[in-house]
Amino acid sequence: MPFTPAPGTLVQIGVKGSLKMAEKLTLEKRRWAREELISLLSLSGTLAGLSITGVTLFRTLTGTQATGTLADDLLAICALAFLLSCYAIFWALRTRHDQTATRLTQIADALFLGGLTVMVFVGFLMLYSIW
Repeated sequence: MPFTPAPGTLVQIGVKGSLKMAEKLTLEKRRWAREELISLLSLSGTLAGLSITGVTLFRTLTGTQATGTLADDLLAICALAFLLSCYAIFWALRTRHDQTATRLTQIADALFLGGLTVMVFVGFLMLYSIW
């Protein structure tokens, strides 16, 4: 009686079978990474717009105080970081070279996390300088 595996179980069938399984895992990993990049692209664009909105709101509320000027400058830097992150993600999605895509993804992650960290710092700065 021939062996039939249960549905959903992984069975290694010679070299060809394991090669197909490895290709399937690599394809799933790439698909997951692409969806993650698309989500990060949308979020970076949204946060860039939010940073610009923060600059205009802070200008309106504080006038020309020294704290307001610092917060404006930092939010402008955040907007630039998020914009550059968008560019890096876009190019990572478009390139066909795995090494280039990996490096662009790392750059986009660093820009995004840096911008997000500074944005949170500016939020605290705004909180304690306005109230």
